[in-house]
Amino acid sequence: MSGWQKTFSVALLIAAVSACSTHVSVRDPHIPDPLITAMPLSVGVRYPQSFDHFVHEEQVIGKEKWQIDLGASNKILFNKLFNAMFTDVTLVAESEDATTLGLDALIEPSIDAFEFSVPEQSQTDSFAVWIRYRIKIFDRNGTQIANWPINAYGKSQTSTFGGDEALRRAAVLAMRDAAALIIMQMDKSTGISKLINNDNAMPTTAEPAVQQTAVEEQGDDAR
Repeated sequence: MSGWQKTFSVALLIAAVSACSTHVSVRDPHIPDPLITAMPLSVGVRYPQSFDHFVHEEQVIGKEKWQIDLGASNKILFNKLFNAMFTDVTLVAESEDATTLGLDALIEPSIDAFEFSVPEQSQTDSFAVWIRYRIKIFDRNGTQIANWPINAYGKSQTSTFGGDEALRRAAVLAMRDAAALIIMQMDKSTGISKLINNDNAMPTTAEPAVQQTAVEEQGDDAR
């Protein structure tokens, strides 16, 4: 094979690989401001590096390769939630000793798993995304008091949007699903309000109407 033929073959191979790869980015899940009463707690939040720069890559058997880049969207989402849920929030570096900061609690969110399905797999016209988050909570002495897995789900149809946009929307809806679960179930699932020392603290349970709004948000369009 001549030199130009080899070059041409390599170019065709690169083009074929590129044509079979789709990159989907999520930059902000755009949740509304949670209308809840903040717990009177001073909490630190420690994000692992992978949480702030999460990328999932998967080769669908016999089909194209997908790369889903959540970027900083997870951190944006959880910062918004925690700032609404607690009266004082401090970001804590991974190398920092939180027990020296005088906090009531330290929260460590992470992602255990990310999965998705494409129409060819589900035999439907929908993309679906599953995200399993995990929230660990430590008291002021560094003792773990909670280890809460959160299973979130989102689905979007290709009949309305193209493939990459439908997958992006499904990921956003899964993140919104997680947000609603955290707002409604965090205290029940973790008991974090037990760390409040002030007996005269304001109630920490969200009003029912606010909770319903959070659930209905799952069906809204991702922006």
